[in-house]
Amino acid sequence: MDLLTFIFILMIGLLISNIVGHYIPFIPMALTQIVFGIIIELIIGDYDFQIGAEWFLLLFVAPLLYNDGRHFSREELWGMKSQIFGNAFILVILTTFLCGFVINQIIPSIPLAAAFALAAILSPTDPVAVNGIAKRIKIPEKVMILVRGESLINDASGLVAFKYAIAATVTGYFSIREAIWDFSYTFLIGAVAGVFLGLLITFVRFTLHKNGINDTVFHSLLQILTPFGVFIVTEDVLHASGVIAVVAAGIIHSVIKEHTETYRAEEQLLTENTWSIVLFVLNGFVFLLLGMNIPTAMVDIISNPNIGKWQAFGYVAVIGLTILAIRFIWSYVSKAHAYYFSKSNSEKPEIREAIITTLVGVRGAVTMAGVLTVPAFLGNGEMFPARSLLIFTAAGVILLLLILATIFLPLLCKKDAPTEITAEYADLNWAKNKLLLSAIKKIKAEMNPENELAASELINEYTISFQRNLSEKKSDENYGEHFERKTNEARLLAINLQRKYISNLLAKDEIDITVYDNLTKFLNNREEALDNNFRFSTILFIKRAIRDLGRLYVKKHRNDTAGLDNLHLVRNIQIKAMGAAITGLEEYAKTQEHPEYVYAVLLEYEKILQRFKRANSKYYDKLEEQKEQLRFKVLDAERSEIRRMYEDGEITADQKKELRRFTNYIESIVLYEYNE
Repeated sequence: MDLLTFIFILMIGLLISNIVGHYIPFIPMALTQIVFGIIIELIIGDYDFQIGAEWFLLLFVAPLLYNDGRHFSREELWGMKSQIFGNAFILVILTTFLCGFVINQIIPSIPLAAAFALAAILSPTDPVAVNGIAKRIKIPEKVMILVRGESLINDASGLVAFKYAIAATVTGYFSIREAIWDFSYTFLIGAVAGVFLGLLITFVRFTLHKNGINDTVFHSLLQILTPFGVFIVTEDVLHASGVIAVVAAGIIHSVIKEHTETYRAEEQLLTENTWSIVLFVLNGFVFLLLGMNIPTAMVDIISNPNIGKWQAFGYVAVIGLTILAIRFIWSYVSKAHAYYFSKSNSEKPEIREAIITTLVGVRGAVTMAGVLTVPAFLGNGEMFPARSLLIFTAAGVILLLLILATIFLPLLCKKDAPTEITAEYADLNWAKNKLLLSAIKKIKAEMNPENELAASELINEYTISFQRNLSEKKSDENYGEHFERKTNEARLLAINLQRKYISNLLAKDEIDITVYDNLTKFLNNREEALDNNFRFSTILFIKRAIRDLGRLYVKKHRNDTAGLDNLHLVRNIQIKAMGAAITGLEEYAKTQEHPEYVYAVLLEYEKILQRFKRANSKYYDKLEEQKEQLRFKVLDAERSEIRRMYEDGEITADQKKELRRFTNYIESIVLYEYNE
C-alpha cells in the first residue's frame, strides 16, 4: 500500500468517526477515533508507517501547540499563574521521576532512562480529548481554565523532558549539569525566539496591510504557516526548543489580537475555518495512528515469553493509577497550601474538586505524537528496549484515563446540573423558541439589499408558523404524531401525482429536460422537508436513484419555446400539475375511512393554486426564487442548532427527535403554503 492510499484511508476514518461522534457525543471523539484506528489496522493488516521524530513534531505537534497558545486568554493565564505554572513544571517533574521509578520497578526490562521518557510523555494533559464530556456536564470553570492553562505549557515541558530521556537512552550518557544547562538554553532561547518571530510575522502582516496588500487568502495562509516557520527556524538555526517557541508565538498572537485591529473580519473568518480543518485532521490522525499501533504492539507483547497478555494490561492499570494518584495528591496539597499559607483569596480545598481536576487531566494527541517518535534502534545499532511495550503502555494509559473520565466525571458533576426539569423544558417550548431565533438569525445573516423584501416576508412567515404551532394545545401527543404521519403520506402522494404529470409531458416531448429538472427540483425539496427518519431517507434515496437511472432512457432534447426563459409556460405547467394532484387526492379521499388527512392537504394545495393564479409577474417570480434559496439555508441552520443542543447536552435523544419532527413540520407548512 502506498502512502497516498494510506492517507486516504485515514481521511475516510476521520469522516466516519465524525459522523459517529454526532450520534454519541457523550463519548470523547478521541476514544472513537482510537477504536476506528484499531479497526483500520485489523482490515488493512500491518502497515509500517515510519516518520522521523523531527518531522512528526513539525507536522503534528507544532501546529497543535501554536493553536493552543493563540486561543488562550491572557487574563485567564495570569489570573491562575501560580497553579498553572505549578502544574506545568513541578507536577511534570514529579510525574516524570516518581512514575518513572514505578515503571522501572514493575517492568525491569525497561531501562530507567526509558522509563523516565515514558513518564515524561505521559505528563502533558489534553483538554481537547475530554471536550465531548465537558460540553454535556458542568465542569467547574476554574478547573477547565487550570487544565487549559497547564496543557499550554506542560506539553512543551513534557516533550523537552521526554527528548532528554530518549537521548540518554539512545546514547547511554546523561549528565545532570549538562542537562540543566541545555534545558535552560533551549527553553529560554526557544521562548525568546517564539516571541521575536511572532512579533516579526505580525509586523510583516501589518506592513503589507498598510501598503494595500490585503489579499485574504495570502494573509490566512501566512498565519497557517507561522508555526511551521517558527519551529524550523528555532530548531535548525538556533538549536533551541521549537516546541517552546511555537507556544510563545501563539501567546503573542493572542495578545496582539486583543490590542490591535490588524486582523480583518473576512481574513479572520477564513483563517479560523482553515485552522478548524487542519486541527481536526491532525488530531484525528494522531488518535487513528494510536489505534493502529495497538494491535501491532499487542502481537509483539503476546509473542514475548516474558510478558503475558494480562500482565501488560496490569502494567497499564498500575501506571495509569499512579499518574492519577500523583495528580490528585498534588492538586489537593497545592490547593491546601494556597488556602492556608498563601495571602491570596483561595477557596478551601475539597476532595471532590481535586478528583474532578485529576480526571479532567486526560492525556491525548501530544502524548501519542511523542511516543510514536521513539526510535527503533539505539546509537550502537541495537534494538530500542521494549519499544512496542512503551507504545502499548502509552496507548493503554490514554485509553484508560479517557474511559475513567467518561464514566466518572458525569457522576461527580451531577451536583452542578439542574436537579429538576421544568414544565417549559419538558414540552420543549424553550428549544422551539431557540430554533425560531436561529432561523431568524440565519435569514438576517443572508439578507442583502437585493433580497431584503424576500427576507422580511420570510421572517414573518416563520414567526407566524412557529407561533401557531406553539399555541396549539395537543391533548393527545400520540394522535398529533399519527395525524402528522398520515398527512405527510397524503403530501407524498400529491408530490408523486405532480411528478407523474410532469414526466408524461417529458415523455410526449412537450417540455425539454432542463424544464423537467427545474420543475422536479422543487418536488425533491418538498420530499426532503418531509424526511423524518432513516427508513424514509433510504426509501427516498432509492426512489430518486431509480428515477435518475430512468432518465438515461428518456430522449433528451431542447425546445427553445419551452425553455426556462419562458416563465409563464413554467408557471402554467406548475398550475396544471397541482390541478392533477388535487384531482388525484380527491379520488384518493373517497377510498379512505378517515379522509380528514387528505382534506387537510387538499386545502393546502387549493391555497397554493390560488396564489399561483394571482401571481403572474416577473417580480413575483424573482421574489419567490429568493425566498426559496433562503428557506433551505434556514432549514440547515435549524438542523445544525438541534445537533448543537444535543451535543452540548441541552436536550436528550428523544427531544432531539421531537425537535427534528417539529422543524420538518414547520418547513412543510412554509413550503406548502408559500413555495413552488
